[in-house]
Amino acid sequence: MTTFMLSDTTAGKISAQFMHLRHQMGAPAIGMVLTLVVVCEERHQYDALRAATEAAREHPSRIIVVIKREEDEPIRLDAELRIGESTPGEVVVLRLYGELVDHADSVVSPLLLPDTPVVVWWPGAAPEVPSKDSIGALAQRRITDAKGLDEGGITSLVTRAKGYARGDTDLSWTRLTPWRSLLAAAFDQPVGQVVEGVVGAVKGHPSAPLLASWLSERLGAPIEVADSAGPGLTSVRLRLDDGGELSICRTDARLATLSRPGQPDRNVALARRHTSELLVEELRRLDSDEIYEAAVKHFARTYKG
Repeated sequence: MTTFMLSDTTAGKISAQFMHLRHQMGAPAIGMVLTLVVVCEERHQYDALRAATEAAREHPSRIIVVIKREEDEPIRLDAELRIGESTPGEVVVLRLYGELVDHADSVVSPLLLPDTPVVVWWPGAAPEVPSKDSIGALAQRRITDAKGLDEGGITSLVTRAKGYARGDTDLSWTRLTPWRSLLAAAFDQPVGQVVEGVVGAVKGHPSAPLLASWLSERLGAPIEVADSAGPGLTSVRLRLDDGGELSICRTDARLATLSRPGQPDRNVALARRHTSELLVEELRRLDSDEIYEAAVKHFARTYKG
């Protein structure tokens, strides 16, 4: 891998350096399918870049990491370029200082790959309305993560619902894919009418109310959220009209037990997934996720704080 540092530079010089490095490395830009822009704080950049790089092994990308530094310093742009066999695609880490912090889109725009989709991911704090953010407006897909917030992750979902635009999603929803798939499969055979239910999760986990909202809307029954010892989501219990119960209980973050009336309990794989796996899933689809939209808006309507 080749790493090249540019201090007090410009977007034009970064683009020129990328072209120079491509010629040296044999035009690695060929085959890249999208630009992934990661907007984060310095403290999040290592983990975020590692996850984005791992995701790029399935979706070769130009990864642009935008780190906004001190606004009271003189205007300056520092860049770190990485390219080579150990890096799928290209990586540029941008550090913005001074008034440039408020004009990050002017730096990012010239660095986007032409004629390819743009995805923006905020691992931590995100704009209230991602689609109206200057960088978010450049993207077809905008990914936030309520779980990545230091506090207020659940209440941030209400903000996401109010400012929702086509192309928005949240990794708190992506974490639910295995749970939703397993629950949908559990209803392949008739089990009766669901009258109420409970989703168990560690306190403050934003995926729990999203799962409860999705179930409530789909099943037409009240679904509550109850705190558990964790880790993460631990159970879904649905009471049926005949007095029976359909449940999925996970205690070790790897395996879960599926229980259905009249059938023996069954162990199923239900492992917690790394952030890179969540990104891979989201990068597979660049269209709007109407099911997420319905779930997050249903949650916002019923959320009582």
